[in-house]
Amino acid sequence: MAFISSAGISTPDAAHDEFAGREQLRASSAEFRKDVIEVTDGVFVAVGYSASNVTLIQAEGGSIIVDTAANPVDAAAIIAAFGDRMVRPVRAIVYTHNHPDHSGGASVFAGNDSPEIHSHQILVDSAAEFGRGQRDGGDAFGTTLPDELFINAGTQLEYGRVTPHTRAGFLPPNRTFNGEAQTIEIAGVGMQLIHTPGESAENIAVWIPRKGVLLPGDDFYKSYPNLSPLRGLRLRSPEKWIASLEKMIPLNAQYLVQGHMRPILGEHNVRQALTLYRDGIKTVLDRTLAGIKRGMTPDELVQEVKLSPELAESPYLQEYYGSVAWTVRGIYADYVGWFDGNAANIFPLPPVERARKMLDLAGGADEMLARAGEAIDAHEFQWAAELADHVLAVDKGHVAAKGLKAKALTELGERQVNATARNYYLTSAQFLLKG
Repeated sequence: MAFISSAGISTPDAAHDEFAGREQLRASSAEFRKDVIEVTDGVFVAVGYSASNVTLIQAEGGSIIVDTAANPVDAAAIIAAFGDRMVRPVRAIVYTHNHPDHSGGASVFAGNDSPEIHSHQILVDSAAEFGRGQRDGGDAFGTTLPDELFINAGTQLEYGRVTPHTRAGFLPPNRTFNGEAQTIEIAGVGMQLIHTPGESAENIAVWIPRKGVLLPGDDFYKSYPNLSPLRGLRLRSPEKWIASLEKMIPLNAQYLVQGHMRPILGEHNVRQALTLYRDGIKTVLDRTLAGIKRGMTPDELVQEVKLSPELAESPYLQEYYGSVAWTVRGIYADYVGWFDGNAANIFPLPPVERARKMLDLAGGADEMLARAGEAIDAHEFQWAAELADHVLAVDKGHVAAKGLKAKALTELGERQVNATARNYYLTSAQFLLKG
């Protein structure tokens, strides 16, 4: 099978099929098929019933739940799927982190049991993530896409399309810890809660040494990690993420129960997966920093910084959710700011003024759109979108320009292996076509 990057087709075999990325993404949906998997004796994980997994640990006289699904509706479905494997009372709930898809169904699991609810103290103290407002209809999760266009959301089958992430079922933690780790015992089950910042500052890994089970929260999922999210969030520190993975690797876990997708079984497979994941982040960080020191711009860096062939072929580092190129741009901005070193970019022309000058060069809007149409015919979809943007900068309501850009974005989206890029392209195109 040929693997491809989110930027486009990257192997000779895939060159024969320009939609290979889309088909690889479609095949990845098998990871989310509904299933209750027995990981090992007394440990079960419900996959595919919500945007994130829920893990059940059987304990003395009750149950322990790690993460609680996206909302009460999903949580109830998971309880039904667990059936008599889940014995009440629920003695404890553990949040690996605060994301709504992991914490929105706690009230249903708790019921009337008054369980302990564990997390890191940072989960309680942290404010909501600051994110960019929506622009031109773009939505990385594809929540408004028609069913025939939607495939998945990268690390989950859907994120808020069917059952919203209202967090109506969130319950505040009543057992928190500070620092690096806490060892606890709940109903005869000994576990270590390890602070492992990565995708979130409060993320904890749950380590059950007597069973060899490691639950990494969202510090590992079967995709290149989303260090610099397309939807618009601060860079998630690659250094901290690497350090967290290096805490997990020496545990020699036999079972890795991801917060998304299916568990990885076998000590060798777990160590390999965690090591490749660490190396996938470290390679991009090291090569980006080296290029910055040589004076390279972000646009130059994304052409140069790539994973090695071994890493690029790893099933754990396919770019379904995160992207190497976006990570490079995020690292650049975080380390050295917005300025790329080109003096012409210190005070660039305003977009509308630049667009007017480009239209003058092209001979007017009609000529510019003619060139955009030719670019689409030549399968130069990115160039077509950029040409249409010059017209739209001057006249946001230009119907022909909106139609051409929507066509270009749709074609770009249909060739993506990255789910969030696909969803953003296609929702933006749908927005342009409204009316």
